Amino acid sequence: MPIWNQLRQSAQTMQGQLAAKKNDLKSGAFRDASMAICALVAAADGTIDLAERQRVASLIISNDVLNNFPADDLQRRFNDYVGKLQADFEFGKVSVLQDIGKTKKKPAEARAVIQIGIVIGGADGTFDKSEQAVVREACFAVGISPEEFDL
Repeated sequence: MPIWNQLRQSAQTMQGQLAAKKNDLKSGAFRDASMAICALVAAADGTIDLAERQRVASLIISNDVLNNFPADDLQRRFNDYVGKLQADFEFGKVSVLQDIGKTKKKPAEARAVIQIGIVIGGADGTFDKSEQAVVREACFAVGISPEEFDL
């Protein structure tokens, strides 16, 4: 099976797993960490252009699990994280990873955040090395082995 089909299938599987946990994923820490990882993956290559920002925003709005939260609130939080990363990527990344790490005490939320990062990263049909690297860092922030997600 071609690699992009495997990636698409994996992302669909993860989205299904997330949907099954939807009712357990309603905390503020999960909301913030989800937006943080979306911004981190979008900016993984060091830049985020308007088209990429809009694509990620539409994925956030259409994500069934994230429908637990008001769309305008998610958009504002996503934009805040993107702003931190654009101002100074390395310093912003530290702050973003700290917010992702706040889900560490709830393993179901932590795994869901990582899965959202992978789904966002693979949404365009590729999950490139820079996206994989930031999701791997997020795994360490939440105390989950990256190998669990083949990272």
